[in-house]
Amino acid sequence: MKTNSIFYVLIVFFLTFHISAQENRDIETGMPGDHFSLEGALTLFQQADSPENFEKSLNTEDNHINNLDLNEDGEVDYIKVNAWTEKEVHVFVLQVAVSETENQDIATIQLEKTGKEEAQIQIIGDEEIFGEETIVEPSDEGSIKENDVRRGPNPGLSDDNYIVVNVWTWPSVRFVYTPGYRPWISPWRWRVYPKWWRPWRPMAYHVYRPFKVRYHGPKVRVVTTHRSVTARNIYSGRKVSSKTVTTRYAGARSNYKVTKTKTKVTGPAGNTKVKKSTTVTGPRGNSATKKTTKVKKSRKG
Repeated sequence: MKTNSIFYVLIVFFLTFHISAQENRDIETGMPGDHFSLEGALTLFQQADSPENFEKSLNTEDNHINNLDLNEDGEVDYIKVNAWTEKEVHVFVLQVAVSETENQDIATIQLEKTGKEEAQIQIIGDEEIFGEETIVEPSDEGSIKENDVRRGPNPGLSDDNYIVVNVWTWPSVRFVYTPGYRPWISPWRWRVYPKWWRPWRPMAYHVYRPFKVRYHGPKVRVVTTHRSVTARNIYSGRKVSSKTVTTRYAGARSNYKVTKTKTKVTGPAGNTKVKKSTTVTGPRGNSATKKTTKVKKSRKG
C-alpha cells in the first residue's frame, strides 16, 4: 500500500511539473519562436510517411504549426526540410529562406536508431529563434522508471529518469531506415515554391497561441538533455543563421531573460538534490517560472 501511495504521488507531481514546463513556453517573449510549435512539428513528423510529406504538412495553413514571418513581408514563411544522414543517425533541418542570399534554421529533428527495432527522436529549437535552445521529445504519458518509484517521490525528475519513447513504428521513421533511402533535400528556395503553396497572413500572438497550445499534452515533454551526441555533432558544422534575423531580433533577445538559480542539498544517505528555478521574462515584463529538482544517488555502498 505504501509503495502504491508513493507511486500515485509521483505520477501526480510529474503531471503537474509537465504542465508547468509547457505553460512556461507559452508566454509571449517577443522572439520569433513564439510563432512556431515545436510540439506540433514533432506530431506532424509522427503522422507523415516521408520527409517530403512532412515538409508539406508543415506548410499547410490548417495545421497551424507555422506562423513565422522572419522577413516581415506580411506573409508566413515557407519552411524547407533538409536531411543529413550518417550511419544510423538522421538530422532533419527546418529552415526558412529569409532572402535570396540568407537562410535561417528554425529547428532540427534528430533521430537515432538504437536497436534492431528501436529508435529515439527529439526536436530542438534554435536559440536564435526561441531565445534559448529548446528540446522537445515524445512522452509515454508520464511513464517513470521503476527505480524512481522505489526511492520515493522526487519534487521533479531529471531527463535521465524519463522513459525514452521508442518511435520505430512511426511511418516516417520506418521510411528513412529502408534500404535505398536517399536523404530528402528540399528543392525549394527563395521565391521558388511548390504550386500548391499559398502563403497566408500571420496571426497576432494572442490569436495564434490557442492553436499552438492544442499540441501540448502528455504525449510530449520539454527536456534539457540531448539524446543523440552523434546527431548533435552532425548538425554543429551545418548550422545556418541569418544576419538579418539576428539583427532584427537583437532587442527582443536582450529583453528575453532566462534567470537560473541552483541550490544543492546532500542528504544523510549521500543522495544529492539540486533544485533549479528558471524564470523567463517577456518583452512587456510578463514572466513565468519553472522549478525542477534533479536527484543523484550516492555511489557509496
